Amino acid sequence: MSATAASAVWSECLRVIEEHVNEQSFSTWFKPILPIKLEGSTLTIQVPSQFFYEWLEDNYVEELKLAIKNTLGAAGRLEYAVVVDKGNPSNQPYVVSFPQGTASNKKNSTNVTEVKTPFEMQSLDAGLLTQSNLNPNYTFISYIEGDCNRLARSAGFAVASKPGITSFNPLMVYGGVGLGKTHLVQAIGNEIKNGPEEKFVLYVSSEKFVNQFMDSIKDGNVKNFTNFYMQVDVLIIDDIQFLAGKDRTQEMFFHIFNHLHQNKKQIIMTSDCPPRDLKGLEERLLSRFKWGLTADLQMPDFETRVAIIRRKMESEGIHFPETVLEYLAYTVDTNVRELEGILISLIAHASLNRVEISLELAKSVIKNFIKDIETEVGIDFIQKAVADYYSIQVDELKDKTRKKEIVIARQVAMYFCKDFTNHSLKSIGYHFGGRDHSTVIHAIQTVNDIMETDSSFRNAVNELKKKFKMRSY
Repeated sequence: MSATAASAVWSECLRVIEEHVNEQSFSTWFKPILPIKLEGSTLTIQVPSQFFYEWLEDNYVEELKLAIKNTLGAAGRLEYAVVVDKGNPSNQPYVVSFPQGTASNKKNSTNVTEVKTPFEMQSLDAGLLTQSNLNPNYTFISYIEGDCNRLARSAGFAVASKPGITSFNPLMVYGGVGLGKTHLVQAIGNEIKNGPEEKFVLYVSSEKFVNQFMDSIKDGNVKNFTNFYMQVDVLIIDDIQFLAGKDRTQEMFFHIFNHLHQNKKQIIMTSDCPPRDLKGLEERLLSRFKWGLTADLQMPDFETRVAIIRRKMESEGIHFPETVLEYLAYTVDTNVRELEGILISLIAHASLNRVEISLELAKSVIKNFIKDIETEVGIDFIQKAVADYYSIQVDELKDKTRKKEIVIARQVAMYFCKDFTNHSLKSIGYHFGGRDHSTVIHAIQTVNDIMETDSSFRNAVNELKKKFKMRSY
């Protein structure tokens, strides 16, 4: 049938989908889709990338099933035409049927290629280059450099320039949740994939690697699985710690690792801890992980957080008042992922409610993310309680006065902020008139010293402490 008929069917599908997903998800994941053709009960839609297709399959398969069933009936089928690289004429879109396994066995037109399993891709001339699973938004340009990640980023860029040739093979990047491990290793992959040499770059989570291996055992397809991974030029495997305790998978990965390394193919891994702290992995694997370079990612410092916020503002085409920017950078000192989540939420609140981004709005949004602000014992509450106890104004805790009674109250408030919140010393100082972390350290030490020699002061501090403890339950 005509493209017009496909458009009409897809419009009806969108109407159904829109009722079951939020506005942001609908705009991000469904509006970019283009209807291509309608043949009988099979609708073909075009999606921008392999990553896009996999995200739909992982997160919105039920919504798609419902839409197709409501629009085309129980016999309805959906096919994805995945655009792999518009700039490379040798890489043409291919089709994956939905639900899985319902594609016709006959070859499609010259513009599409049928794909059934990841391991059959090895037989396709251009197929190997289409299955990288990389998010194109993860680049070195969008990855903000700071003291917290300089070594890892520099090593990553060196690997991207000469994959498999540098001494950084394997490259192991480790760090806590939300610090940018996945962004960095995918940036390396994208840099290589878009480089002058044609290389097969593959990004895969360790969980997906395990599942593929187990499925290949069940289907008697282990040889194809092995051959597929041994053809990779750059293997990026995320969260390697999840191979712990999986002996057969470790055995397979050991042989793949050896083959790739011996053939000067690049191996890149991420982990939540350094190799020496990984538990449940074979010693022979751990020893190989140490052959190259291990680089860690730390919590982003204040300057890096400011740079991240500014970059996000630029990419979204928005402007924050400087007071909001500094407040976010000082307050959200946990990890990059949480910071970006708060920024997205803040932008969404301002857009949906048609209000300006203000300090009050930022404080309101952050309450949904930061634990110690969610409870009643946050910095604001501590400042008010201490100010009330000493019969002064909260603003006096933040100004430059050196009156003894106010200095003591300020030091007590800082002491409790360190004790009852998760804020860094730098963040605490910011909330007391922009003072630095050394002032906070001095305040805490002073309070401890006075408590040892002045019983009335100690009683006052203990009385306030009881109040905060009751509030934190």
